[in-house]
Amino acid sequence: MRALLHRLPFALAITLVLVLKVVILFMLYKAFFSTPQVKKMRMPTAQVEQHLLATPRLPPPPPAKATP
Repeated sequence: MRALLHRLPFALAITLVLVLKVVILFMLYKAFFSTPQVKKMRMPTAQVEQHLLATPRLPPPPPAKATP
């Protein structure tokens, strides 16, 4: 494989590597991210948008220590 890459023009070698990367990324997407595993895992889009875009709630301030 290494000898084959040394004989190819540089642009062709880069193109082959990029095509290989795209194919691998597509296979990973199809294997892990294309559809949820269970139908009940789907959530309403409006609820997800509200959760992600809402302003975060601030935690309550810690109680003040009493000084004698």
